[in-house]
Amino acid sequence: MIPWPPPTLTDEPRIIPVPASNNQRLAPWSRIWRYLASIATAIVFLALVIADYSSASSDSHLAEATLGGLILLDLVLGVVALCLLPLRRRRPLLIAVVTAALSSVSASALAAAIWAAISISTQRRWGGVVVVGGIWAVATFVYETIVRASVSGIAMYPAPWVSIAVAIAIYAISVATGFYIGARRDLLISLRERAENAEREQTLRDESARGAERTRIAREMHDVLAHRISLVALHAGALTFRTDLTREETAQAAGIIQDNAHLALSELREVLGVLRGRKETGDSGHPEPAQPTLADLPALLTEAREAGTTITLQTGASGSAWSDATTEGLSKTVSRTAYRTVQEAFTNARKHAPGQPVTLRIEHSGDLLTLGVRNPIDPREHAAGPPGSGVGLIGLQERADLVGGRIRYSIEPDGFFLLQAWLPWT
Repeated sequence: MIPWPPPTLTDEPRIIPVPASNNQRLAPWSRIWRYLASIATAIVFLALVIADYSSASSDSHLAEATLGGLILLDLVLGVVALCLLPLRRRRPLLIAVVTAALSSVSASALAAAIWAAISISTQRRWGGVVVVGGIWAVATFVYETIVRASVSGIAMYPAPWVSIAVAIAIYAISVATGFYIGARRDLLISLRERAENAEREQTLRDESARGAERTRIAREMHDVLAHRISLVALHAGALTFRTDLTREETAQAAGIIQDNAHLALSELREVLGVLRGRKETGDSGHPEPAQPTLADLPALLTEAREAGTTITLQTGASGSAWSDATTEGLSKTVSRTAYRTVQEAFTNARKHAPGQPVTLRIEHSGDLLTLGVRNPIDPREHAAGPPGSGVGLIGLQERADLVGGRIRYSIEPDGFFLLQAWLPWT
């Protein structure tokens, strides 16, 4: 009797990490136009300052020299602020603070301060935004109450808080613009990463599908050809070593070799037709040949026995005879996997234990279909069989995994080779 240990079905999923993508730098023109806009804005502010100071009453050369010095200082600090703008990506908070502080003395530096405020707002961090906003308010207050107030005869605004309110409004618009740019930039980066991840996952799926298809083709080719070729090799070996055969026996063996070779070619064409699809082969008017299942097991047993293998079939606890009712309710995919398992076991028995008896046991136990093939190994007769490829049992393991089952094979202490399979019934 063949033992039936309880199976343990496991299926661990594979997790493929996906690396994150890097942010792309801005194109050269995307940087240049910002600097050009800052320079143009600074020139406008400087022109307004000149017009503002020109309206002041100057009754002495000292007053004119003071106005000229303030305009020159405004221009120099505005240029310094513009020169600091390229550093705003490395030190956004520092540059925003410095340019905002320079605007307390120089109105033209306000242009650079606006772009620095936009740049720091793209990070969407309220801490730095609030700090820079406070400096803006203080700088505006200093400019209105100290710098402009030091010019005699200049027309003052009704109150400094009006200028502060205008400056805060400009800063709020800059912050809103920066938040929008930052959100849009993050969205584009997210979409780019999603597209790259989707492309990478699609590539992995394509590679996995190609590998699975290659494995399926190899498995089908092996299952179809190994059985027939082993029969051809067995009878060809008999013709090689048996020199005492009569003419009729030799012709009979040659006929068996010829028939199995033709069957191998026919089954190979059927497998290729299934793998390619009937649309590619041009035989759309003919149905695809049915893949063998356990319903074809009697024919497989007859064929193996005619090849000289003694097979004992056991079904169920009582060892009753095989019938089509045995597979009632069995999934076709599982039934086909079970047939290929038995076929491969018979092929291995002919390869590695020619002439030895084989015991086949099939049983429906609970929600499992259990299979067992057992045969002795005779080292003296091992050389008579054809060489093995070593992939047949691997293919059976793959088939079992695909239907959620498992197989086990081993050489028992008594010298018997045992192949067992547990497959889900549905």
